[in-house]
Amino acid sequence: MVTQDLLLVIGLIIAAFAIPSIMGAIADRRSPRTAAIAVMIGGGLIILAYTQRPGGYTLEEIPEAFVRVVAHFIS
Repeated sequence: MVTQDLLLVIGLIIAAFAIPSIMGAIADRRSPRTAAIAVMIGGGLIILAYTQRPGGYTLEEIPEAFVRVVAHFIS
């Protein structure tokens, strides 16, 4: 189960880091190409994790997935 959780966490982190890049590109009146690619990669990882896990994820399970991934790497 850690595999799907890891895909979800990495996808969410990549997508979250792309948001400031999008805002910066828009503020500088540039095309946010790199940020758009990052959003697509993050979204693809999130969708992959959702489809690979039986029953998918709910919003309440996302923080638990973060905890499981961190606990896996700490222990």
